[in-house]
Amino acid sequence: MPSILFVFTSADKTLTGSQTGYYLPEAAHPYYVLAPHFTIDFASPKGANPPLDEGSVKLFAEDKESVQWLKDETVKSKLASAKKLSEVKVSDYDAVFYPGGHGPVLDLPFDTTNHKIASEFFQSGKPTSAVCHGPAALVGATGKDGKSIFNGKKATGFSNEEEETVQMTKAVPFLLEDKIKENGGIYEKAPAAWGEKVIVDGNLITGQNPASAKAVGEALLAALKK
Repeated sequence: MPSILFVFTSADKTLTGSQTGYYLPEAAHPYYVLAPHFTIDFASPKGANPPLDEGSVKLFAEDKESVQWLKDETVKSKLASAKKLSEVKVSDYDAVFYPGGHGPVLDLPFDTTNHKIASEFFQSGKPTSAVCHGPAALVGATGKDGKSIFNGKKATGFSNEEEETVQMTKAVPFLLEDKIKENGGIYEKAPAAWGEKVIVDGNLITGQNPASAKAVGEALLAALKK
């Protein structure tokens, strides 16, 4: 059975000191699309029990997949036994996925082990996917030409407008929309803030926001079934 690596943040505090981590539905929605078809392993820079954004638990308290994730014994076991990024072998996996939350902007863009892993997935032609703030984890990754994997590619991620709306522009080291553009990416977003937007450009798969998480899972499923 093909296997996918979910890479989580290990950051639990923003630059302004607020609690953060991975964003619940952005892990749960793709997971339940993919889990029936693939083996899924979890990893993070520090390994076991990556932090969960507590605000996302409250906001998605009525969301079916989010509720299921929090009760799921298999998920709990995977989180408790998440590998450190330094233990990951890219050759063991067919694709990588980065859930969002503000956490991934704080540690993964500056983690050289993560840069190496993301670059290796991308350069091998394996689906390299992320949602919301998750694409921040890819800003240090490069293609075979040594340029950013965003260079010349269409991509999306949490928009400046959305970041301003949630008043978190000072909580993160950079705005993702700006960073994708700085890296030569052709940034696109939904017509209205918080709308669903997923872009597939070659083996790069990106989603804009929480509303896009399930569709990123579906795009990754389609890519792996090809």
